[in-house]
Amino acid sequence: MPGIKRETLGSRLGFILLTAGCAIGLGNIWRFPYITGKYGGASFVAFYLFFLAVMGLPLTVMELAIGRASKRTMFGAAKVLTHSHPGAWRVPAGFFCAGCAMLMIFYTTVTGWMLCYTFDYIFGGVSALDTEGIGKHFGELVASPWKNVLFMCVTVAAGSAVCGAGLKNGVERVTKVLMGGLFILLLILCCRALFLPGAKEGLKFYLMPSMKAVRGTGLSEALVAAMGQAFFTLSLGVGAITICGSYIGREHSLMKESMIIILLDTAVAVLSGIVIFPACKSYGIDVSSGPSLVFLSLPDVFNHLAWPRLWGAIFFLFMSAAAFTTVVAVFENLIALMIDELHFSRTKAAVVNAIVITVFSLPCALGFNILSGIHPLGGDSTFLDLEDYLVSDILLPLGSVFVVIFCGAASAWGWRNFFAEANTGKGPKLPLWTRYYIFTLLPLAIVALFIIGTIKRWWPE
Repeated sequence: MPGIKRETLGSRLGFILLTAGCAIGLGNIWRFPYITGKYGGASFVAFYLFFLAVMGLPLTVMELAIGRASKRTMFGAAKVLTHSHPGAWRVPAGFFCAGCAMLMIFYTTVTGWMLCYTFDYIFGGVSALDTEGIGKHFGELVASPWKNVLFMCVTVAAGSAVCGAGLKNGVERVTKVLMGGLFILLLILCCRALFLPGAKEGLKFYLMPSMKAVRGTGLSEALVAAMGQAFFTLSLGVGAITICGSYIGREHSLMKESMIIILLDTAVAVLSGIVIFPACKSYGIDVSSGPSLVFLSLPDVFNHLAWPRLWGAIFFLFMSAAAFTTVVAVFENLIALMIDELHFSRTKAAVVNAIVITVFSLPCALGFNILSGIHPLGGDSTFLDLEDYLVSDILLPLGSVFVVIFCGAASAWGWRNFFAEANTGKGPKLPLWTRYYIFTLLPLAIVALFIIGTIKRWWPE
């Protein structure tokens, strides 16, 4: 919107890497492999790519358009762009923006685990252990309150410090280094995985679809999981992508920028599977073993290779870099919200953000030890399970529906304004015929899959 002053990134590359960094994270590398293994391998990958194209792409365009037009967060955009009753639009916008904070209060703990394992491999704390020892090592990590809190605090402090250093000198500069290093480490790991003895079988499971594998878990469950993964990996619906759009110019169409971002995000997810599935098949590891795949199964693989300390350190350094790019990008959204709405300086906003996120992250960090007797979702669930459920299953899909309504409703921003903003600049344009699909079929599909997923979760029989 003309007249609104806003910090800008130093280059288009900085914008692409920052936005891709927001999307690329544990959803690609930690969550994607075990969900793929659980829901049938290559068939699930095909569903996932489908949802990225038909849901992820238009929603990414919409979030970027909201940010670029308003030069604000999603919460600020609800005031700047709406034609009537901005207060009514700001309430849900603020609710879904809070999803960024909810994401960080468990994401920082898991990122802390990655950092801890990186140091453990560098100093030889894991590489000499057998299978039983690896299981015991991870059990000791999550059972240790001081380790969980320490590495969570290191993650929060580092992320807030990067954002506090400034958009160009902190966020953009660090993101470029992390993303460059991430791709280098990923390619090194891919080359190593392809020469493992069972690589062919792992790649076959991963890249050759089989509906028989999908029927084992249920088609509807696989579809819901694929949709959820598409939302989770792109951080859609909570304004994390919106803030990236607020820092860019209007030289390139948002369809073009979104396609590049999704391509980078997908490349990391797919290449991560090329690292993990051959390794699992080579050593007889269950690829559907859940979150423990990264912390229990893969260390066992590394310890069977020559130079286990090297490969383990490279892998967890890669995981830490991927997770930290998301931490920085999401923290930037929270800090920008404080700057815009509370008129904090960047430094003050970074400090307040660090304190608030640290305090609210404590239940997750302590949920495996001091607070392990509390099961928010019943059974053996932890605070991490609750927070992951609220973000992945509720806030991301419903927030995405809000984004669609906001861009289409005449009382909010409206189709004409959105369409003009999305297509401003050089590059592929959003076709006019997509209007019916985006504002009718897309929200209905998201709501339908949300309802199916909710029923399957709480009433499985």
